[in-house]
Amino acid sequence: MLDIKFIRENLDLVKLAAQKKKSSVDLDRLVLVDDSRREIMQRLEEKRAKQNRVSDGIPAATDPAARQQLIAEMQVLKTDVQKDEESLKPILEEWQALMLQVPNIPDMSVPDGNSDADNEEVKTWGEQTKFNFEAKDHVELMVKHGMVDFERGAKVHGFRGYYLLGDGARLSWAIWNYANAFFGQKGFVPVIPPAIVRKANLYGTGHLPNDADDVYRTQDEDYLIGTAEVSVMGYYADEIIDKVQFPIKFLGFSPCYRREAGSHGKDTRGLIRVHEFYKLEQVLLCEASHQESVHWHEWLNRNTEEFIESLGIPYRTVLNCGGDLGQGQVKKYDVELWVPGESTYREISSASYFHDFQTRRFNIRYRDKEGKIRYAHSLNCTAIPTPRILVSLVENFQQADGTIKIPEVLRQYFGKEQIG
Repeated sequence: MLDIKFIRENLDLVKLAAQKKKSSVDLDRLVLVDDSRREIMQRLEEKRAKQNRVSDGIPAATDPAARQQLIAEMQVLKTDVQKDEESLKPILEEWQALMLQVPNIPDMSVPDGNSDADNEEVKTWGEQTKFNFEAKDHVELMVKHGMVDFERGAKVHGFRGYYLLGDGARLSWAIWNYANAFFGQKGFVPVIPPAIVRKANLYGTGHLPNDADDVYRTQDEDYLIGTAEVSVMGYYADEIIDKVQFPIKFLGFSPCYRREAGSHGKDTRGLIRVHEFYKLEQVLLCEASHQESVHWHEWLNRNTEEFIESLGIPYRTVLNCGGDLGQGQVKKYDVELWVPGESTYREISSASYFHDFQTRRFNIRYRDKEGKIRYAHSLNCTAIPTPRILVSLVENFQQADGTIKIPEVLRQYFGKEQIG
């Protein structure tokens, strides 16, 4: 969330940011509503101050008539205050709703564009896998080796349901264990956070109100997370952190749930886009410095690139355009893995930084070296999701005899060199 003072003083800049992010928020309306809010709040402050003065004068009034006059004046003031408080309620509701729609300012390096089709490729690694035999896609391969059961998954869960079985489940565990060791060496603290959270946490990360159609909600008005970022970010909510702890590095591991409401008819085959999955997520807090955020953003994204390189899967990294940025993101990279069965790259990771957009909402602060209370900066980056990683892994490592070779770094965790 941007500070209203910043919005008012930099209205043209915020309008350009909204335009670049394809946001329809009415900023002129926000300023008008804020004018009303400020006017009533100032009036209330003056009346409450007068209430205090009159209240202090009542015990000191020795003349009964004067005392009665002060009591009558208190009653009038009380009624006036109540009227102003009532008139402030709808204004505050509209003000808060508009404030939650204001997007963060994207970095100058973010390209213009409307969707992920306009993202800019900034890096490629590895050669796109080619085969001298008739290759299969991940669905054929995994069904053949008893790694997945989609029919029974659909019977139990419905559309996009699946069971991972045998080597499919073992390969997932191998990836989780290897990722825990890999990212642990980089100083991350492993954490298994709650997967069911209060609504405020999704507003905190910026997933609400914009992604409301894509989240699962319980009958108690709690929500199932779509990423460990949501609950990990809530860890320090309403706290003041000791600056010496920075950078704080968490590796969150959690089940994740997404309705995929906006992807009807897309990627309906296999494990590309499912309703429930597991993900390891890098979450980082640092001091309020743009240079620090840029540094750690590059570092987080590079961590995932190195992880993918250690597996030997070809990938590319793209810089997201304005239209493909989330509301709170200043800048974002996507890492996309080569999927031979589709002859295309598929997203496996996103790395983003937010400045203090999220931490303002969570009220996460620290004292700088001058002792001033400031909001921390937040960043996150996918470490690795399963089962999506299995798609590229089994397709790229399939052999002419139908077996699937296991990347060397996974073998100690998987227990064998190939499947089949």
